[in-house]
Amino acid sequence: MSFESGKNLAGIGALFLVIGSFVPFLGIVGIILLLVGLQYIARYYNDNKIFQDALYAVIFGIIGIVAAGVALASLFFGGFFLGGDGAFLGLAAGVIIALVVTFIFYILMALYFRKAFDSLTDKSGQEMFRTAGLLLLIGAILTIIIIGLILIFVAWIMATIAFFSMTPTKTPQQPPSPQPPS
Repeated sequence: MSFESGKNLAGIGALFLVIGSFVPFLGIVGIILLLVGLQYIARYYNDNKIFQDALYAVIFGIIGIVAAGVALASLFFGGFFLGGDGAFLGLAAGVIIALVVTFIFYILMALYFRKAFDSLTDKSGQEMFRTAGLLLLIGAILTIIIIGLILIFVAWIMATIAFFSMTPTKTPQQPPSPQPPS
């Protein structure tokens, strides 16, 4: 695949992540397309760290979602078996633990996406990636209040624009020309 294909796949994936805020299935497809596109872009720039950081980000996101789901389910059902006030306390504890676990892994996810986007900025010169990465991190931290979710939404819109605005910048490696004898 070419640079153009990689940037288009990553751009479509980022766009699906934006739409995935409303249609979760598209978010899953978006993550896959984003990772495939980033893999091709990383190969083009000969910097596998871009793909690795994005992959770690996705893994942390998945771990956070699974851990939160398990914590919520176990404490929710455990609270029902206690009955009475225990049910409410079990549910409240489950929600708090799930939110803390999700929050921690969401921040880790944002940190790794920011690293990937910073590397993309350095390689492509597209500064919008750096801004998108910073907004993702700030948004992840501010998910405690609703404004964080809005910042994350805006960050993925910016990343989408940045992917589609990328231009190839790497010039082919040429062997050094021989020096004429003096």
